Amino acid sequence: MNVKSITARDGLAGLGVVWKQPWLKDIKAINLLLPFLFPAVVLVLWQLTASQEWLPPQILPRPAQVISTLVDLFRDGEIASNLTVSLWRISIGFAVGVSAGLLLGTLMGVSETLDQYVGPFFKALAQVPSLGWVPVLILIFGLDEMLKYIIIAKACFVPTVLATSQGIRNINKSYLEVARALVLPRSVRLRKLIIPATLPTVFSGIRLALSHAWISLIVVEMLAATEGVGYMMVWGRTLFQLDIVIAGMVVIGLIGLMMDIGLSTAERRLSKWAPCHG
Repeated sequence: MNVKSITARDGLAGLGVVWKQPWLKDIKAINLLLPFLFPAVVLVLWQLTASQEWLPPQILPRPAQVISTLVDLFRDGEIASNLTVSLWRISIGFAVGVSAGLLLGTLMGVSETLDQYVGPFFKALAQVPSLGWVPVLILIFGLDEMLKYIIIAKACFVPTVLATSQGIRNINKSYLEVARALVLPRSVRLRKLIIPATLPTVFSGIRLALSHAWISLIVVEMLAATEGVGYMMVWGRTLFQLDIVIAGMVVIGLIGLMMDIGLSTAERRLSKWAPCHG
């Protein structure tokens, strides 16, 4: 028998023994608990601050009161109705903004001429935050739903365009040369090369777009809406019920986290199609 094969077998056996050690299982358990450490510390500090009344109860209610309010809002249907409105708004705005962003980003990525003419103006326009357009758009569209859709679409549009165009420009040049040598049609090149190669970068941009869109939606609902999760927080502030405001913050954080996890899962599955970059 080959000495090298014996050595390799002994090495693998040794790794198996080490892997089964109890202390490694403890490390795995600790790693699983680490994400919950910071929220637990925040919760303890919150409870301590509220119980010692370092801040007045009107400003910082106890965690138990917020949980009770959250349960009551769910039971009364307040959260469900307002969340339904908010999710519908972000679905429409997100679909429009990402679709337009993918289209323009692809055109800018494959056409250097278009990128030279449109790129500088677009990048300058992108420096204005989405919420900076609110005063102008209110004058044009009033407080109707169109205002929310446009703000959300704009928040999604900019990062999607930048990520898509950058992803196309970062494609391995050898792939493009092979495609040209094979005289592949543009449709085939787009479907078989450009889309798979840019998926990781594009998905990163879409995740960023969704985060910006969710934040923009909540803020615009706080400024110019009569329903939605953002409006529910304003309603709680108007009533001087900070427990409602904090309950709304919890819902916003959890929904935003769930949406990001959903996109991250989709990204991991679709990125398996992406060829290697170089």
